Amino acid sequence: MKNKTNHHILIGVLVGLFIGLYIKFNPSVIGSDLIIYVADLIADIFISSLKMVLIPVIFFSISVGIANLSSHKQSSRIWFLTFLFFFISMTLAIILGLGSMNLFEPGRGMSLSLFSEQLNNFHSSSIALPVFIKQFLSGIFVNPLKAMAEGNILGVITFSMFVGLAIAKSGKEFFDIKKIFSSLLGITMKIVSWIVRFSPYGISALIIKLVVQQSPELFITLSKFIMVIIGTTLFHGIVILPLMLYFFTKINLFVLWRGAREAIMTAFATSSSSATIPVTLRVVEKNLKVNSDIAGFVIPIGATMNMDGTALYEASAALFVANLSGIDLGASQQIIIFCAAMIGAIGAPGIPSAGMVTMAMVLQSVGLPLEALAILLPIDRLLDTFRTAVNVEGDIVVSLIVQKLIRRN
Repeated sequence: MKNKTNHHILIGVLVGLFIGLYIKFNPSVIGSDLIIYVADLIADIFISSLKMVLIPVIFFSISVGIANLSSHKQSSRIWFLTFLFFFISMTLAIILGLGSMNLFEPGRGMSLSLFSEQLNNFHSSSIALPVFIKQFLSGIFVNPLKAMAEGNILGVITFSMFVGLAIAKSGKEFFDIKKIFSSLLGITMKIVSWIVRFSPYGISALIIKLVVQQSPELFITLSKFIMVIIGTTLFHGIVILPLMLYFFTKINLFVLWRGAREAIMTAFATSSSSATIPVTLRVVEKNLKVNSDIAGFVIPIGATMNMDGTALYEASAALFVANLSGIDLGASQQIIIFCAAMIGAIGAPGIPSAGMVTMAMVLQSVGLPLEALAILLPIDRLLDTFRTAVNVEGDIVVSLIVQKLIRRN
């Protein structure tokens, strides 16, 4: 299903590119105004449908995900160490992504007319850190119904986490509530699957608008962004994760690669951490000698919650969109992007093109236009191969570190 969806999106991109280029170089062709109108209409429906489903996806996926943690019976120490190193590895990935974007600044100096209308209400201001912290906390601890109505993403995330924790800590008392939420999440995912089916048409329409309205400079800028993302993702996988592993376990990169390469290459080929789980478990247990109890806990949880490559990409992409939009995001906005990318990577739903939903969440967290998906989705399949390989490598590294620290005690 995922490959079929990717193929359809690719076809949609190519069709949109062809039609957009034809109209751009033949502006007086009969019917061009009608085509642009229809494309604008379809693009608006696509973006609106994403906004429609975004809040329920966030609420139910995070609530159910946290509530399900109570079903795991492993010791609290393994649980604590696993999530600690998930957090550390993703934090390092996001910092690397934000740092590289601030250093290389792809997209800086451009201004996309595609985004101009959506940015009319955007206000970016520089404030002192103490004031930002106060505003940030007051913005996330809000009336949940008001947050949902206003599209306050961080407010919805905060409430979702508390609901999930309350269900998890209550044991059997709220078991029926968890079942209802799981069912509602399933219904929401069904709606998302319909939107995903429509996405090739929406992306095609957005591409038509983009090509007609924008100069070829965008595509040169896009190639720079792709190189920065691939470079930073590889750096995280080849340098950062192996250094972290060596610091705690004295296992070097070559031993890691020799034992884990089958899983990493499978992840690269399939672009799916979940589909790679059986291979990852086998290489971790057989080649790298991780205890089956630890591997059986860390790897499946990591396949959905430890997404170094995804977190790096989503944070970087948000800054890239800001550059294209002519917006300077200060430290406070980048801290919000950090939090949203972390939550987005952890809470990505297990559906084809799930990154479309979580990327929308990250963009919305600082008021950036969802129309940027027209730029990001066509290159998503290429970049997904690299970030998925790093996602799986991160799970393997954490399982090795957890085993080493458990054995010390």
